[in-house]
Amino acid sequence: MTWFLERVLPLLVALALGAAFGWLLGQFTDTPALLATVGAVFGVTLASFRDALRAERLMGWLRGPQADSAPRHTGFWGEVAYRVEREVRKGDRAVEAERVRLHQFLDAIDASPNGVMLLDPLDRIEWINRTGAEHFGLDPQRDLLQRVTNLVRAPAFVTFLQDGQFDEPVTFTAPGGRSTLSVIVRPHGEGMKLVLSQDITERERADAMRRDFVANVSHEIRTPLTVLAGFVETMARLPLSEPERRRVLLLMEQQTQRMQALVGDLLVLAQLEGSPRPSTDRWLPVSTILRRAYADGMALSAGRHTLSVVGGDDAEVAGSDHELLSAVGNLMGNAVRYTPEGGRIDLQWLWRADGGAEIAVIDTGMGVAREHLPRLTERFYRVDSSRARDTGGTGLGLAIVKHVSQRHGGEIDIQSEPGKGSIFKIVLPALRVRRRVEAPVGSGPAALVAPADVAPTAN
Repeated sequence: MTWFLERVLPLLVALALGAAFGWLLGQFTDTPALLATVGAVFGVTLASFRDALRAERLMGWLRGPQADSAPRHTGFWGEVAYRVEREVRKGDRAVEAERVRLHQFLDAIDASPNGVMLLDPLDRIEWINRTGAEHFGLDPQRDLLQRVTNLVRAPAFVTFLQDGQFDEPVTFTAPGGRSTLSVIVRPHGEGMKLVLSQDITERERADAMRRDFVANVSHEIRTPLTVLAGFVETMARLPLSEPERRRVLLLMEQQTQRMQALVGDLLVLAQLEGSPRPSTDRWLPVSTILRRAYADGMALSAGRHTLSVVGGDDAEVAGSDHELLSAVGNLMGNAVRYTPEGGRIDLQWLWRADGGAEIAVIDTGMGVAREHLPRLTERFYRVDSSRARDTGGTGLGLAIVKHVSQRHGGEIDIQSEPGKGSIFKIVLPALRVRRRVEAPVGSGPAALVAPADVAPTAN
């Protein structure tokens, strides 16, 4: 009842004061009752006007932006103004908190690797994040409130959106043809749609690579198996002379070695992909790796090439000696196989200006055309399939080199030109290499060279 008393009491006081003042004046005019009535009415009117003025000031504040404080009054309207302002400020704080949460939510969606687009009932763009704008080739500000089918004209997407059957995603090529998108649509709110897009280019490429890999492995293994089966059947059914039998057995041995090499490379790749990166605190002498790869190259060359190894005596590398030897050995093997007899192959360790280093295999072989260079490290990719099989390659060597380089924080760099030879480099970062504090006694920068006209000896 407090508010009731605060509301009525001023009127009663004004009524009493007005009546008393009028009665006093009426004593002089012999009309005390009349003037008391007039005074009472005037007092109530004055109090009501004051009350209405305070109410109008409060209403004026409510009609405005409420940026300033509410009118400060005593009594009933002061209490009302205080309570209204408190609720208004409380609502402002709640709205601000919701606005902050909304911005945080939109920022999170904007940073999402997936595209998000909100469409109104007329398929106009209400909002789109940066990824979605990139996927669909749109401007996140300029294209707002534009009909999406007027901007994204991919037939599969337009048909999918117009049919209204959103149970399964639709896949199509993004505008510009640079990527493949998978898009799903979900109803949202009253007639609105939420369009979610995902770039599946890498996934599609990986699936294609897996399919090609399985097909290539099947083909590579089936070929020697077919040859072996044919020779086995020949030996079982036909009487062969001793020279013929030896020739068949030799060919069977070659095909068996080819399959063994293929299976061995496949196992190496599987091990590289399924194991953790080599430790960075296990330091190995580079000279040991280079000289073992050099010795393997000499054995494979059998005196047909001039081989040399330079540098590495003052260096150590952090990683796996088995992996690095496999990578360098593959580079040396390829150089020997694809360098004509009498050519030169150099194995070098070189320090780089950035503190890193590189292991380079330089040959004077037939070289590779520029258009083939980006694909050389793909599994089973061959510039000339018949030539590769004649030289005994599995098509996995450079893929192994690439994986080993990446597992040691580096990369493979290839430079080649037809008729002028090739340079294959394993580039290692500064984190993985260091100079030895003391070079071993008797070591130096001198190169080990096996001339083409001198039979190689064990190193």
